[in-house]
Amino acid sequence: MKDKNIYLLSTRPLDKTLVDEARKRDITIESISFIKTASIVARNISEEIKELASKSITAVFTSVNGAEAVIEVLEKNAIQSAWKIYCIGSATQSLIKKYFKSATILGNGKNAAELSETIIENGVREVIFFCGNQRRDELPEQLQKKNIEVKEMVVYETIEVPVKVEKSYNGILFFSPSAVKSFFSVNSIPADTVLFSIGDTTASEIKKYSHNKIVVSDFPAKDKLVEIATDYFHKTNNPND
Repeated sequence: MKDKNIYLLSTRPLDKTLVDEARKRDITIESISFIKTASIVARNISEEIKELASKSITAVFTSVNGAEAVIEVLEKNAIQSAWKIYCIGSATQSLIKKYFKSATILGNGKNAAELSETIIENGVREVIFFCGNQRRDELPEQLQKKNIEVKEMVVYETIEVPVKVEKSYNGILFFSPSAVKSFFSVNSIPADTVLFSIGDTTASEIKKYSHNKIVVSDFPAKDKLVEIATDYFHKTNNPND
């Protein structure tokens, strides 16, 4: 039997519990951050967000970073708005539920295309999209094609921090297109390294740089991606389980 020790690289930090669970299955996960995010809410945008807090708006968040930036402006004790909210991912939804006590989450998609369809089907006519400086085009373009007004408010920036990796891994976990670009800007990988993607958009970015096997998560959550990666290699090493 081949060496059962499997080594994975996560391109973002992971909770210790996820790493510990993987280790129980003879899988070691090492984490290196290839991007960083920072709130860039300008004074005028900050004041506008505070004004919106007391209004009835339809807000769209496609990442935890966007939600965190807005929460930072409003401060958790001030968030009493009855916003209607659409978001992507379980982590973003959990954060919104925690701090936006009076808000109603009307839709949660696994990607921009799915979330756009929900917004369109619900007959929304105007949204405020809290996004980053490297936001993807899919959501605003799909909404605007249906004559839905999209007001974008850039509240955080994504900064690539490439790191040269000196070892080979059995698998690499990617959580965003930006991390993919950052990683491959200074790294190449063996042909047998399996790449795990949190969604279709990130997978599309991977295909620009690699022909390696890609396994895509069916839901955009980091714990789900870790589960998929560990299951994949556990089954590979234990085919009779």
